[in-house]
Amino acid sequence: MKNVNAIIFDLGGVILNIDYNLTRKAFEKSGVIDFHEMYSQAAADDLFENLERGTVVEEDFYKEFNKRIQSALDKNEIRSNWNAMLLTFREKSLEFLDSIKSKYKLYLLSNTNHIHLNAFDKIYNVTPRNKPFEKFFDKVYYSCEMGLRKPNADIYEFVLNENKLEAGKTLFIDDSVQNTEAAQAVGLQTILLKRGMYIEDLGL
Repeated sequence: MKNVNAIIFDLGGVILNIDYNLTRKAFEKSGVIDFHEMYSQAAADDLFENLERGTVVEEDFYKEFNKRIQSALDKNEIRSNWNAMLLTFREKSLEFLDSIKSKYKLYLLSNTNHIHLNAFDKIYNVTPRNKPFEKFFDKVYYSCEMGLRKPNADIYEFVLNENKLEAGKTLFIDDSVQNTEAAQAVGLQTILLKRGMYIEDLGL
């Protein structure tokens, strides 16, 4: 890691604790046995990709999901199952972001969707806060608001260009290898945050 002046962070698995298996198990309990083939940390089918790009609205997502699984789950059950993966914010990681803000430009780049946005906003505000989550960063980028999605190169290039960042002096931290490999391909320095690793221990 050399001459870094900006850091782009992923959200889930980096700042927010998540467990994809909880969503898989919740859907299996609802009778969706092959959910892992539709969505996982490594890949998503076109329905979930469109949800994360914001090109399918929530109500249409529920209808299309039921059509694909050939069932009629209540939308509240689908929403609850889908949100099951979202756990708690890493409080020490949030404190760490504040401690390095004077050293680096900080950005958030997350593959997410409007259902999860609403859910993790509520999770964040369960604890009394002195500022909104977005204020930890110079700017936040959510895939569902951009119409773009990791690991496609255009999403990284968009963030770099909009903020006039030099790729070689920008660090990208993510917990998914396909995303860090794609970031490397556009010239970013990267750290793959593996299970049990925390940003506050990286020596930034």
